[in-house]
Amino acid sequence: MQALKQATQSRKELVIGLIPGDGIGRVVLPAAQRVIEAVSSSSDSKIPKTSFIHLDAGFEHFQKTGHALPAETVEALKNECTGLAMFGAVSSPSHRVEGYSSPIVKLRKELGLFANVRPVKSVKTDPRQVDMTIVRENTECLYVKEERITTDSNGLKVAEATRRITEKASQNIGRIAYEIALLRANPKLTIVHKSNVLATTDGLFRETVRNVQKSDERFNAVKVEEQIVDSCVYKLFRNPEEFQVLVAPNLYGDIISDGAAALVGSLGLVPSVNAGDNFILGEPVHGSAPDIADKVPAIANPMAAIRSAALMLEYSGFEAEAKRIYSAVDKVLEEGSIRTPDLGGKSSTDELADAICKNL
Repeated sequence: MQALKQATQSRKELVIGLIPGDGIGRVVLPAAQRVIEAVSSSSDSKIPKTSFIHLDAGFEHFQKTGHALPAETVEALKNECTGLAMFGAVSSPSHRVEGYSSPIVKLRKELGLFANVRPVKSVKTDPRQVDMTIVRENTECLYVKEERITTDSNGLKVAEATRRITEKASQNIGRIAYEIALLRANPKLTIVHKSNVLATTDGLFRETVRNVQKSDERFNAVKVEEQIVDSCVYKLFRNPEEFQVLVAPNLYGDIISDGAAALVGSLGLVPSVNAGDNFILGEPVHGSAPDIADKVPAIANPMAAIRSAALMLEYSGFEAEAKRIYSAVDKVLEEGSIRTPDLGGKSSTDELADAICKNL
């Protein structure tokens, strides 16, 4: 990703793709865009001239056109955007829909976004201090989506799915996890797995991530621990302060990061980036929230999207501007007077975005 940082910082203009997707993605992404515009237009900003391309994807688009991820969207991301984009939310149904496949899962593969980085951090006023980053492998495990139905000797259905763990993907995610851990004062990395049962697949993940430490002498400064995934979830809620950076296969990383959001108050607060060698895609961890998607005025919490925008900027090399956004969001949370309903308040999406822009 260092090459991407250098390329982004040398550009005279940034072109950022915006994919609202479904539900509340249509309201939280414009809020994130406002904050990017506000921070980039300040006199001391090093962010070059910024423009946005609005692109289609999602289940609602699939219902209208038969395409969840149009080829035009992928083409624009690869050829028009400068390695940066934001994704809002997706409403993938829990039941099978003929011809439909999650656009965000496909997009991660199309753009080579092998890492999903999800910081979960409380503000100073919270009684429980949480500060962890979950680094989730983003391209394989059960999410290769190779499923099939056969029948047994009695004619009853048997559903099967392929779970793929490769040494290459595990090396990639392990390296990023060690790099993130090194940003801490006393770096510690927890490898999350279930190799006591899944000795072959999780065993390969565990062994590979451990071996990554031997590939770079800088990584020797990182204390490495392990947690079986079920005991990790238990410890996550009992003693979250003990975790710094966790690295996990795709499915485990998805589950523990959503659960960790409860520690800081709401899914509406937790950001992420999908990162690859040539592209950074910001994406709030929350879903499309169809129950509030059409409220007027909008009441969805935009903080996860705004923090995701900051993460996108940080991973593109604009650390100072990202830090300003983080501080502005934290200040609004600490003051507590402007909060959306998910945080126990009555403020609207726009009111929260206004407050964050003001604090910039």
